[in-house]
Amino acid sequence: MYYKQSEGKYGEDIASKYLKQKGYSILERNFYCNCGEIDIIALDKNEITFVEVKTRSSLEYGFASEAVNKIKKKHLLKTIKYYLHIKNLENNLIRIDVIEVYIKNGKTYVHHIKQAID
Repeated sequence: MYYKQSEGKYGEDIASKYLKQKGYSILERNFYCNCGEIDIIALDKNEITFVEVKTRSSLEYGFASEAVNKIKKKHLLKTIKYYLHIKNLENNLIRIDVIEVYIKNGKTYVHHIKQAID
């Protein structure tokens, strides 16, 4: 596994743990289809929450959430539509969040941006 993949997987593990501590139920991780991938799908009370996790070890290239650009959003929205369709969940409340995970000097910082994408 490449370093970036390893760092990303670690960030997703941290984000999942964080969400569980906040009372979310993790429904799925790393849902793939031809349209793209969803890092974490969780239930927050009665709302299905689709979470994009971005992990960084520095701010050299900006904040982690800035990597969720127009193209990434387009793929994410298509993937969410597909997921909702195949799971017959089209009528449920949904939300799209971004979780930034920063790793520095052996410490981990989590920043949760709720309703990051409309």
